[in-house]
Amino acid sequence: MPGVHVSLADVLGGADPSATGALWRLEGAARQLDANVIRRPPGSRGTPHVEPDLDVLVVVVEGGGTLHRAGGDAELTAGNLAFVPRGEQRAISAGPDGLVYVTAHRRRPGMTIANAAARAVTEGGEAPCLLPRVCQECGRVSEDSTALYCGRCGTRLPTQTSGRHQG
Repeated sequence: MPGVHVSLADVLGGADPSATGALWRLEGAARQLDANVIRRPPGSRGTPHVEPDLDVLVVVVEGGGTLHRAGGDAELTAGNLAFVPRGEQRAISAGPDGLVYVTAHRRRPGMTIANAAARAVTEGGEAPCLLPRVCQECGRVSEDSTALYCGRCGTRLPTQTSGRHQG
């Protein structure tokens, strides 16, 4: 897929002023990233939900609103960046002037059909030690065994070397 260069002013200027939802989406089959330009009408609020698989970056372009998270609300204004880790409940509401923002996250893999043998669980053996994946700052367990930093608070995760845990 060739690179994409689009003017945000053209996206917003070319959209019907009353249009809401996704005004633009990144397209192309051979990409690793999804991105959208979203417009919310004044006073609207999204439904709280949990994204179990994908971290999301939100970039506020116009207007203002609130990012509602399980840990509390955060004000959103033009120029703000917000990182929302996977597994965290969230909703976005628009202020009195409405809200336009860009979202970016890893693209979801396509649907596949796996055979039953590949899904079979084998019994026995020792359970893996998860201590190197537990954040010492906030207690979150990383689902990614190769992660170096906590997806919630950004603290460096402990490492495991030769069977011994080191911080």
